[in-house]
Order: sequence, then C-alpha cells, then structure tokens
Amino acid sequence: MSALGGLLFGYDTGIISGALLNLRHDLDLSSREQEVVVSVILLGAMAGALLAGRLAVRHGRRKVVIAVAVVFAVGAAAAAAAPGVGSLVAARFVLGLAVGGASNMVPVYIAEAAPARIRGRLMVLFQLMVACGQLIAYLCGWALSGSGGWRTMFALAVLPAVVLGVGMLFLPESPRWLVERGRREEAVSVLARLRPPGTDVGREIDEITEVAAATPAGGWRDLRQRWMRPALLVAVGIAAFSQLTGINAVVYYAPTILVDAGFGDSAALLTGVGIGVMLVIAGVVGAVAVDRVGRRRTMLWFLPGSGLAMAVMALAFLGPEGSSAQRWTVIVSLFAYILFNGIGIQAVVWLIGPEILPLRVRGPATSLATVTVWGVDLLIALTALTAIQAIGRSGTFFVYALMNVVCIAFVAAKVPETRGRSLESIERALHRGGSFRKALDGS
Repeated sequence: MSALGGLLFGYDTGIISGALLNLRHDLDLSSREQEVVVSVILLGAMAGALLAGRLAVRHGRRKVVIAVAVVFAVGAAAAAAAPGVGSLVAARFVLGLAVGGASNMVPVYIAEAAPARIRGRLMVLFQLMVACGQLIAYLCGWALSGSGGWRTMFALAVLPAVVLGVGMLFLPESPRWLVERGRREEAVSVLARLRPPGTDVGREIDEITEVAAATPAGGWRDLRQRWMRPALLVAVGIAAFSQLTGINAVVYYAPTILVDAGFGDSAALLTGVGIGVMLVIAGVVGAVAVDRVGRRRTMLWFLPGSGLAMAVMALAFLGPEGSSAQRWTVIVSLFAYILFNGIGIQAVVWLIGPEILPLRVRGPATSLATVTVWGVDLLIALTALTAIQAIGRSGTFFVYALMNVVCIAFVAAKVPETRGRSLESIERALHRGGSFRKALDGS
C-alpha cells in the first residue's frame, strides 16, 4: 500500500514524456520552456524531500506519507486545469513536493517495518511501483495523444493518490520511530502485527531499543560526525550516480529525441511504452536479485551492460540517419540500457540509503540523499536537450556511458554488502570505524 507512493512518483515524472509532444505545440513552448516544464517537478522534489525528513522526525513516517498523498491529488488536479505555462509550472512544482516526500519517506517506512530477510525485495517494490507508474504514463501518453489529451493524462493521477491516502489510514506507524519516541508498547503491538505468529518480537524490540538508547535522535549538525561519513558517502554517491548514468534523460526525453531523429510520433510513443515495459521487468528482476544475489553484486554485475548499451546507442547516432539498421540499433540498445541500468542501480538507489544510514540521523541523512537524487536529476533535465544541441546525441550519450564506468569503480571501492543484515547490525559495523565495506563484508 505504501509503495503506491512509488506508482504516483513514476507516473507524475513519466507522464511529461508523452504529454510534451502535444503540450509544446498547444502552449507554443521553446526548448528552454520545455526543459523548465519538465524540470520544475525536480525542484519541488528537492524541497519536498527536505521537508518530509524534518516532518517525519516530529510526526512519524505514516502521517508524512498520508500528507504526500493529499499533495499528489492537489497537484495533479491543478496541472490538469492549468490555463497557461505559468500555472502549469506552479502545479508541477506542487507535484514535485509530493514526489520528493514519497521518494524520501516511503523507502524509510518500508525499511523500518520489514524483516531483514525480505527487506530488500519489499523496498525494491517501491522502485517496481515507480516503474509501473512510468509504464502507465507511457501507455496513457500513447492512448491520449492529440491536442488537449495532456490534461487527461495529468488528471488521472488523482485516483491512485486517493487510494494511497485512504489506505495509509489503516496502516501502523514505523516501530523504530515509536521506540525512538519512547512508545515501546505500541512498537511491540505493531511488530506483533507485522511478524509471523510465534516470532519473538521482544528480542527485535530490545535490539532496536539498545541502538536507539545509544544514539539518541540527532539533526543536520550530527551528519558532520566522523563515524557517519562512510555511510553518508555511499548513500549520497549512489544517489548521484543513479541520475548521472543517464536514466531520466532517456525517460523524460526519449520520444522527443526519437521524433527529432526522424522517427514518427507514433513510433516514438510506442518506443516509450517499450521503455516502460523494460523498467517494470528491471524492477521485478531487481527485487529478486537484491535479496538473492546481494545489493553490491547486483550493481557490479549489471552496470557494465548499462554502460555498454549506452555506448552502442551513441555510436548508432553517428551513422546515417533514417536507415532501418540505425533505427533498430537505437531501439535495441535503448531497451538494453533501460534493463541493465534499471536492475543495476535503480533497484538499489532507494534501498541502500535507509539501510546503511543510522537511526539517529536517518531522517535528515535520507533527506540529503534524496535531495541529491533530485538535484542531479534537475541538472540532467535542464541540460539534456541543450547538451544534444551543443555536442550532439552521440556526444551526450557517450558522457552518460562514461558515468556508468565511474559508477562501477565507486561501487567496487566503497559500497558494502547489506543483504540479510538487520539495520542495527549495519549500524554497529559503522560505529566500529575503519573500512565500512570491509567491516560488513568480513563480519
């Protein structure tokens, strides 16, 4: 139920891809105005992520997710009714507040409620729902293409927002937040509801209480403490690379790039649907891989394929435009890139931060990682079309391919394996100091 926040996140970020083809003509948008309409949601997401982290410390994870659902509904309705560019930009900013809040708080809520052995796949369910939202967005973009259809595309997001808000009313609060607030009995009751019958929830509560007592809740200033730096570096680094490797440049602008490269509107929109399908497949495979293979190994196995596919796509755009061979090479390499990148890093990005960041600063630290995702995403959204005009499609995609290589080196050097470990055991390894990666890999 809480992962429906991911579906809304995926739909509201992905729907602009199909809407933009008609929107730019209906509102007579320049390339720069198109970039602003696409990217303002990311500016809102940065603000929403910061706000959600602060509110979650005071009011709890569950109430923040409910508030996010309300903001989603308001933003979607406002975007559908927007009479001009200014009001549409404002509505997209409001939607961004909800996207940032969802991407920050839903993974934390799931991580703090899930048992260690299946925590990975439950958290990746959020990313899978993001992919499902993007697929639905592409299907709606294809089905509702035509002048004015973009208003219906935006309005449809109100329905899942209502379902999320109502559904969260019946869900419990995070047991770890309850323990942190001194509400132990409520936490015991929640865990008894969430764990299989016969589970010794008292033992888990004792472990949570021990860690919470040793590290009382902190704020932004506590992020500067030396012992936290390895976890913060990993969380922020993976957040940045999830965007620097090029995923959202493709998700946002694929139909526009393909139309400008000589593909017809219908073919470009159908290719967008294919991208959505590949994102869903990547989400399913990633959900299985992170618990069976491990977080670190999943990235090291699949990111090389992501970089290679992006490089092949860059080379394809160097060839003569319009040939059948070039078009098929672009489409196949585009789909392969989405699949490998989706499994290799998109399945991990919303999982790794809430897992390795200590309870004491999980709110502000997760906010920082989430702001990094949206900040770098904003940079990509604002520069993608401009970069293509400046250095061409091939040059732009070669840069993204290089970023995949740099990401692989970062994972190999810094990212620890957290599969099957409790959040408290991960935090104790961080406290011991030394190499965070080696402490977890060797313990």
